[in-house]
Amino acid sequence: MTAASDVVPGTYDVVDPTSEQVIRAVPMADVEQTDAAVAAAKAAYGPWRAVAPADRGRLLRRFAEQVDTHLEELAQLEVANSGHPIGSARWEAGNVRDVLTYYSAAPERLFGRQIPVAGGLDVTFREPLGVVGLIVPWNFPMPIAGWGFAPALAAGNVVVLKPAELTPLTALRLGELAREAGLPEGVLTVLPGAGPVVGRRFVTHPDVRKVVFTGSTAVGKAVMAGCADQVKRVTLELGGKSANVVFADADLELAASSAPLAVFDNAGQDCCARSRILVQRSVYDRFLELLGPAVAAVRVEDPSLESSQMGPLISARQRDRVAAYVADAPVAFRGAVPDGPGFWYPPTVLLDVDPANPVLTEEVFGPVVVVQAFDDEDDAVRQANEGPYGLSGSIWTRDLGRALRVSRGIEAGNLSVNSHSSVRYSTPFGGFKQSGLGRELGPDALDGFTEVKNVFYATGVS
Repeated sequence: MTAASDVVPGTYDVVDPTSEQVIRAVPMADVEQTDAAVAAAKAAYGPWRAVAPADRGRLLRRFAEQVDTHLEELAQLEVANSGHPIGSARWEAGNVRDVLTYYSAAPERLFGRQIPVAGGLDVTFREPLGVVGLIVPWNFPMPIAGWGFAPALAAGNVVVLKPAELTPLTALRLGELAREAGLPEGVLTVLPGAGPVVGRRFVTHPDVRKVVFTGSTAVGKAVMAGCADQVKRVTLELGGKSANVVFADADLELAASSAPLAVFDNAGQDCCARSRILVQRSVYDRFLELLGPAVAAVRVEDPSLESSQMGPLISARQRDRVAAYVADAPVAFRGAVPDGPGFWYPPTVLLDVDPANPVLTEEVFGPVVVVQAFDDEDDAVRQANEGPYGLSGSIWTRDLGRALRVSRGIEAGNLSVNSHSSVRYSTPFGGFKQSGLGRELGPDALDGFTEVKNVFYATGVS
């Protein structure tokens, strides 16, 4: 490790959020280096697009095998860089492997259509876009990178990936593994840099045909506005304020025991965090009786320990931001955090929050949850839909009809009934309202990385 005073200008000191020590100084690209990376990607695009579909799929499978071989290395790197519990980090590295494997089948299944018309034959093709600029956030650096580059590469695009300044280490290693797997130079480039420098250049560069951005809604709006100038394609995965809706007929013990990690996983730094728990009034008190011990049982400890369920926040700045949200809110109960260094913040439950308090509607992005009561089905849907976001959520009930009605009523892109599972690599992921634009994962992701070309062949007979 190096001291912060030893960091070279033009680099960023990457800090371990558990020890608060600098791990590595990472060079940060400037505009000229960004332009060079885009130029190299553009040069690689034609040859990569021309690779036979079966061969492109084979290269992606080799990439997946490389990730699998280095899974523990990647997981340990994420523990150090992001403070993720080791069990979570292993899942994240495995998710990159699985997403690559899933999309390795796509090149040979990127089908067009034959459309019946008069006077000839009409067919459609799915054409790649070209250079894709991928901007990855700090909260889930590995999986979100994979969600972007795997379908983009499968469809025949080339990718320049900008990791978050705070968490570039696993992205850099994935870039090395891609080359070791045989991906040609320029097909996948990892380019650390500041958002206002590298990210902004993705938006303004005429040879970047699409920007994929995951991050805050405010920055996502700026990316979308900038891309509009060139009618540049964009996929946005933005903020969330998801509701965990618990009806009186639910399995209350299961709903309460699972609620803490639905929001405190990754220390609440998750756009899908169920940071509002809506409980039917008739079982509200009983639910709170069950929730308290479940919160106390969350193991907040050194993320390198196998037993750890929650690590620190990513930075001191993020810890201060979370604390500011809670400063004026009524705290019902809290979990415990370790003593000593680390950007720790305790799991926190708020009750009886003033309706005007922004903690109810804004994304805290920390281990903070608000519990509210609702009266009936309509009231539950109304409260769940309050605010500008619509990314995720859960519904707990034994009534199938109610589960379907409420699922259709809640304005969110990803809902779970009697569980908190939002993300599977084989199913689409994305938000309603200001939670985003477009869909990642599953078969739908390929639509965002291709254009439909229609070709009519006249037969001479009308």
